[in-house]
Amino acid sequence: MSLAVELVGFAAATLTTLSFVPQAIKTWRSRDTRALSLSMYAAFTVGVGCWLAYGLLLGSWPMILSNIVTLTLAAMILVLKIRHG
Repeated sequence: MSLAVELVGFAAATLTTLSFVPQAIKTWRSRDTRALSLSMYAAFTVGVGCWLAYGLLLGSWPMILSNIVTLTLAAMILVLKIRHG
C-alpha cells in the first residue's frame, strides 16, 4: 500500500477514534448510562470487534490500532451500561 493511502487511513482512524474519547471519559466519570441504548452499544462493540478482525486479516495498521482503542472504550461503556443500567 502506498504511503499516501496509509496516511489517509491513519488520519481517518485517529479522527474517528478521538471523537469517541470524550463520550467514554464522560461515561466513565459519571457512571451515568441511562441515556445510552444497551442494544446499540452491544451491536457497536461487536461491530468494532469485527472491524478489528478485518484489519488484522488485511494487516492494516490504521484499522488495527484505531479499533483496538475504540473496542476498549466501547467495551468499557458497555460494561458500565450492563452494571449501572
